[in-house]
Formats: sequence, C-alpha cells, structure tokens
Amino acid sequence: MNLPQHIYKLIIFSFLFCFYQASFANSLNASRVTQELVNPPYLPEHSQVALGPPKIVQIDMIIQEKEIEIEPGVFIQALTFNGTVPGPLIVVHQDDYVELSLTNPSSNSMMHNIDFHAATGAMGGGELTMVAPGEKVVLRFKATKAGVFVYHCAPGGPMVPWHVVHGMNGAIMVLPRDGLKDNNGRPIEYSKAYFIGEQDYYIPKDENGKFKRFKTPIESYVDDLKAMKTLQPSHVVFNGKVGALTGAKALKADVGDTVLLIHAQANRQSYPHLIGGHGDFVWERGNFSDPPKTNLESWVIGAGSAGASIYTFKQPGFYAYLSHNLIEAFLLGAAAHIVVDGAWDSDLMTQVSEPSAID
Repeated sequence: MNLPQHIYKLIIFSFLFCFYQASFANSLNASRVTQELVNPPYLPEHSQVALGPPKIVQIDMIIQEKEIEIEPGVFIQALTFNGTVPGPLIVVHQDDYVELSLTNPSSNSMMHNIDFHAATGAMGGGELTMVAPGEKVVLRFKATKAGVFVYHCAPGGPMVPWHVVHGMNGAIMVLPRDGLKDNNGRPIEYSKAYFIGEQDYYIPKDENGKFKRFKTPIESYVDDLKAMKTLQPSHVVFNGKVGALTGAKALKADVGDTVLLIHAQANRQSYPHLIGGHGDFVWERGNFSDPPKTNLESWVIGAGSAGASIYTFKQPGFYAYLSHNLIEAFLLGAAAHIVVDGAWDSDLMTQVSEPSAID
C-alpha cells in the first residue's frame, strides 16, 4: 500500500520518539513510579527520605473548567487542575524526574498549559504544554532544586494573571534526598503535613453592588480585568473557598505531632501566623537547601512562591492559622483552623484567676 510521504515521516517520527523514550529511561537506569494525587489540604503518599536512586515519577492531571461557590451566593467560573483550588500538591525528591500527563478535555472551552517554578527552561514547561480542548501532552523535567514551588497556568499576556486568579495554580514539594534538616543539620521528621493554597479572587459587582454570576469563564473576562486592575481582591481565601479549612473542616493534630504546613500564593504576598504557636522551623522562600529560620511568630510568603513551616504542638485546643494581614484574614477569608487533641500543660499556660468584678 502506498502512503503519502508525510504519513511515512509521521510513522518514523513516532517510532523514533518511542525508542528515545525507552532509551532515555534505560540510560538513566531509573525506575518508574506512579504518584496518585489527592485533593488539598492532603499530600500524596510519599517517603520523607528518598528510597534508592532517582526515579521517574509519573503524574496525571486533568484540567477542569467548573463553577464553584466561594461563599454563599458568590460564584466564579474557576479554571482548575484536577478540579480543586489550589491544584494538588506533587511530592518528589531532588533529582527525580517529574513526568506529567496533562489532559485538556474537549468539554473545556480554553487553551491551557502549566509553568512549574521548580523546572528549568522553556518557561517552566509552559512552552511545551500548551493544549487546546481535546488535547493531551506529556512533559518531563528534572527536579534539580530542593524546596517547595508554585506551579500555575501561563497561556500568555493578560490571560496569565486571569487564569491564576481564577484558581489555576498549585505547588510541588521537592524534598532533599536525605530529608529535611534543621539549622544545625539534624534530621527533621514530620508526623502530619497539610497543603494550604492561598487564593485571591476579584469578583465583579453589578451597579447595585452585588457580585455578578457568569455562565462561562470567558463571559466574565472584561469585567474581571477591570476588577483585577484595582489590585483589591474581593476575597482572599485558603483552599478555594471561605471557610474551606474552618469549623467542621478544620485540620486535625494531637499534642506532640510535628506538623509541616506548606503555604503557596501564586499572585500576592502572604503573612502566615499560627495563633498560639510558632514557626519552629521556617523556609520562607521554600528553599530546603538553606538552613531554616527558627522560632518565628509570623513569616512572609513571597508573591508567586511557596514556603514551608514546621511546628510541634504542645497544647491541646483551638488554633487559628491565618494571614496576619488581619483585614484579609477576618474580612476577606484568609484563615484556617487547627484542632489539637491531648492533655493540657499548665506549666506552659494557666488562668491564675477567673474574670471577676473589679474591687
């Protein structure tokens, strides 16, 4: 059967590409593992210390355009990785290879891609991952830097901030192969870990001051840009919604737990503070290769970056983890709760006398 020349070329290219893929994996002598991503605030199963030589870590992500209710009666046509704001946290070790399969279903309406701040070259992978609805792409990069890093959609021009403030961002944690270390080089192990993605929204209002609701993502574009240019968010929330991590959805811990909190903000600065606790160890800019800062009351997450903090809980009860821009925390939604079980230590704190009338 005679085939057109371009078909022959495509067949040859496909064969060579598959051969290259197999040869590449063999030349690395790298095993392949699949990481099952989970919804924030949780982390996928992982080892805190690398087991064996670097691996190729295979990950699947599906882009979802979906409406979400960010507080009662307030909606946004969100752009998401795997349907959540933020997207799921990825966990690998330094020198591992991340191999991401990114799918943009035909049910979506827009082009999307992904820019990994942890990656080297090609706009963080953004140039190599642009997919239209109905397309799929596979990207592989080597995680050469240890730390926590933001990833986000970056399709170009004004669409970059627009996609980010519509929820299309997440984070990746690249652990040192020998695990986390304190400022004296001693190993740190965490017993629990949570991922908090801080999200700023700019929901347009109508002439009566009510938040608008739109049927498709692009329908809100012009009004969104006007709201975004004010640099005044209508909401600043943790994990996609007001109250996503409060009340019945509060994070859990026990006295004695050493808890790792990963905090990402893809667009603005943030100022985390744990009321009733501290940052025993803090990597403000997320760089695990540098010694952590210690015993901080609050810290700064730079715009477009992620950071990490560790605290060992010593008292039971209710804790608030929030942005210490208190206007954003109490009026715009940037707060989470942590409920800790265990026995009270009166040496650390006690009420000497109850409130009573002034003599």
